[in-house]
Amino acid sequence: MSVKQPFEAVVAAHGPTVLRVCRAVVGPADADDAWSETFLSALGAYPDLPDDANVEAWLVTIAHRKAIDVVRRAARQAVPVAEVPDRSTTAGGRDLDLWAALAALPDKQRHVVAYHHLGGLPYDDVAALVGGTAAAARRAGSDGIAALRRTYPGIEGGRP
Repeated sequence: MSVKQPFEAVVAAHGPTVLRVCRAVVGPADADDAWSETFLSALGAYPDLPDDANVEAWLVTIAHRKAIDVVRRAARQAVPVAEVPDRSTTAGGRDLDLWAALAALPDKQRHVVAYHHLGGLPYDDVAALVGGTAAAARRAGSDGIAALRRTYPGIEGGRP
């Protein structure tokens, strides 16, 4: 039976690889945050990692997930503008009022889209709020986003 390396040695050995993964996914500006989140998450799980596990692959998997979290979090952040318009504008005769598009959705879809896509809650938490399972919340959110893609021109890639 082998003894695990101290976590500090794991960071020293695999930190550069994890940083490269983070930079590739989120770019240099957010890579340090993703890197830090990776090792904070790994620190808690490291004691339970089997001795024969591929530590580098495990860390890269965590880094990938944390980098995606950073990308998603950045996509949800508001973009500052110099002046907020008083009214919604139109494009090609279509109303660009996001609230109107959301209001047209069935209640459950609207709530899931709001809580998950706009509020950033995980589907387990959304399910606790709207009732049902996380899978049902995920389905309602998917259906809501699909409907918004059809009716609201400002949505690309599934993010309002």
